[in-house]
Amino acid sequence: MKKITDSHQMQGNLDYSDLSEKDKSLVEEAVKSGYSRRHVLKLMAVTGVSLATAQNLLNTGGQAMAMTPKKGGSVRVAANVHGPDDQLFPQQFTSFIDYSRGRATYNGLCQLGEGIVPQPELATEWSSNSDATEWTFQLRKGVTFHDGTPFTADDVVYTMNRHVAEDSTSTIKSVLSSVKEWKKVNSHEVKVEMHSPNSDLPILMGLFQSKIVKNGTTGDGIGTGPFVLESFEPGIKSVHRKNPDYWRDGANLDSMEITAITDSAARANALLAGDVQLIVAVDPKSFRQIETTDGAELLSTPAAVQLGICCLKSTEPGSNDDFVKGLQYIQDRERIVEKVLRGKGSVGNDTPIMFSHGRDFCENLPQREFDPDKAKFHFNKSGYTSAELYMAPVASGIEDMCLLAQANAAKIGFDLKVKKVPADGYWGAVWLTEPVNVVTWFPRPTANSQIAIQFAPGAAWNDTHWHNDRLGELLKLSLAETNPERREDMYCEMQTLIHNGSGMVIPAFSNINDGIASNVMGVPNLPLGNLGGAEWPEFIWLS
Repeated sequence: MKKITDSHQMQGNLDYSDLSEKDKSLVEEAVKSGYSRRHVLKLMAVTGVSLATAQNLLNTGGQAMAMTPKKGGSVRVAANVHGPDDQLFPQQFTSFIDYSRGRATYNGLCQLGEGIVPQPELATEWSSNSDATEWTFQLRKGVTFHDGTPFTADDVVYTMNRHVAEDSTSTIKSVLSSVKEWKKVNSHEVKVEMHSPNSDLPILMGLFQSKIVKNGTTGDGIGTGPFVLESFEPGIKSVHRKNPDYWRDGANLDSMEITAITDSAARANALLAGDVQLIVAVDPKSFRQIETTDGAELLSTPAAVQLGICCLKSTEPGSNDDFVKGLQYIQDRERIVEKVLRGKGSVGNDTPIMFSHGRDFCENLPQREFDPDKAKFHFNKSGYTSAELYMAPVASGIEDMCLLAQANAAKIGFDLKVKKVPADGYWGAVWLTEPVNVVTWFPRPTANSQIAIQFAPGAAWNDTHWHNDRLGELLKLSLAETNPERREDMYCEMQTLIHNGSGMVIPAFSNINDGIASNVMGVPNLPLGNLGGAEWPEFIWLS
């Protein structure tokens, strides 16, 4: 073994990461044994380092070992919403519990990494022509589905063309409207022909709903992902075990159970009692309790998680612009952030785009402020003296936000009735159906995909049934625009249209607030949803 003689290293600057694998093994043996004076002397003798350097090697080695993922163990995860509409078909995914099951079971062509940058997954590389009207994806070889069927281009073509078919029920059909057709080039290469340019296509391949299913199926829980589905009971739970034939290193856990506890206090108590190891949508009232309890941690990630109220433009009272403006002006936005969200959020301006969307955020759009006098004027002009707001606790703080609006409205003589309904089944029975209802959205990876999924003409999830042809035109034009200033102007115009006419009320954005047991490690830092944008199944581990 070559001895270390560099003068800086001899002064204790050498650490564990600088060692060869053989020397690392020596350090690891010492750390595991609770290193003694004998271990320190042996390390000094073998490597020729000083006492200070030997001690530093053991310290940094212990730290590195503590952060190295451990294999094994099981966790229970509690979402905040579930019901009979829980899905295994990626194109119909609507909630965190769907997204997590999808991430455990399937893979996409691309995976979104930190910074929302697309990384290779089932696709190993991709490229486009000069104007992004044609894309080519090279596919990973040697991948099999859980039933042993080889993964090929046929699975990709089948899956992705279902999104854009004329009779498609995909929830991201509007987001992928620029796609004309996917075609097979050979067994592990596909080509995409576009109706119009779309430079964001690789990012869209990392969306929750873009997971690849086996040719001729709707998924059925058989994917290429890191876990094999053992059982699935919609509205109750699913059980997953590690895929022994996964195409990359594999998940760290042996198994996991995904369920939901819809009551926020009960969900937090389950974490603190050790009944579950990860929970989502921690209510602000539980922040301090979790932060001060040994064995539990609060993860608060700044993000554009919408707390919204949808006024359907297809029916009264949402079709009345003055009613909507009254509801917008009665929102005490600063108080919602400081008191309801306990400072873990930011003020909204009745559009889904915020500063985290970078240059696509319209800084010039005037902020709509809390103004009871303007709210009273518009309510009076609308002719309405009362309205019913359907609310379920689908997001942390959304109930208190509605109750604050109710109290503020009462002060100006407007009767805003808050009708609390169960979170179970809310997305299938209330949202998009009742005239005034609450909504929450996790941020999408691009401003275009965020606006398209919520407001594009004909979108399956058009929050307020609002149809604006100019918005639809701008969504397409902005994807093809390469001049940054013209692109910014387009996004500002889209946000202005939404702000003034969509029927949407977005008083605030919440951070993503999750709770985990202190021994849970490796939750990715991806601000696109709870627990690392639902990327957690493959990467978490137990220390």
